[in-house]
Amino acid sequence: MSDRVWALILGVSSGFGAAAARAFAQEGYDIFGVHLDRRAAADRIAALVSDLRSSAPDRRVYFFNENAANDASRAKMIGQFKEILAQTGGHIRVLLHSLAFGTLRPYIYPPDDDRHDRPASRKQIEMTVDVMANSLVYWSQDLVEAALLKQSRIFAMTSAGSQRAWHNYGPVSAAKAALEAHVRQLCLELAPHGHTVNAIMAGVTDTPALQKIPNSEALMGAAIQRNPHRRLTRPDDVAACLIELARPGTYWMTGNVICVDGGEDACA
Repeated sequence: MSDRVWALILGVSSGFGAAAARAFAQEGYDIFGVHLDRRAAADRIAALVSDLRSSAPDRRVYFFNENAANDASRAKMIGQFKEILAQTGGHIRVLLHSLAFGTLRPYIYPPDDDRHDRPASRKQIEMTVDVMANSLVYWSQDLVEAALLKQSRIFAMTSAGSQRAWHNYGPVSAAKAALEAHVRQLCLELAPHGHTVNAIMAGVTDTPALQKIPNSEALMGAAIQRNPHRRLTRPDDVAACLIELARPGTYWMTGNVICVDGGEDACA
């Protein structure tokens, strides 16, 4: 590619983010990755960076261990992106929002429940919606203002929980519903800039984020039975679709919630 193209992946260190980073690097993209991990994950993340750089002799990969939902951190990173792009050329062609950090607590405990945990608090609910939904808006605003996007494809990872009630999933469900609303509004407002915005609703996938959901084993078992392929969605399945959706011919596809689930949702 004469004009270098970059994929910016928020939540790059595991699950959908890591699979997408590998796929886009193989496709010829340079990678900006943002993650928030403790030191214990350093070896795993270093291995991912090594894999990405090995996809081509001149592959450029920059990871930032920062809070993607923090305003100051976002401003600092965008300043660094601008400096790097000024040196290397190119633009951010793909933004993938794959942040999976939120509260998994019920809103209400039954009267006879004697556990000592408290239900989801205002602070926890607001944090969940801000990280998993609102941050998409703030990143889009700042990247446009910095002129780092060019005919870009913006993707946000949602889930069927945006439309359904699951135990302990209330705050995340609210965040996913808000995320889809943000996608529709950004579709409207970014169309004149030449950018598309779509939400990706993956099928049930065995990721670190899913494993944190109480009773996740039952969710996975039910998904296998429901899916016509009789297996779970894999991160690589989603990454392969993202590569196709990022191609120039999808310029007229925007404002959607796209199921990438092997038919799982259709057979619910």
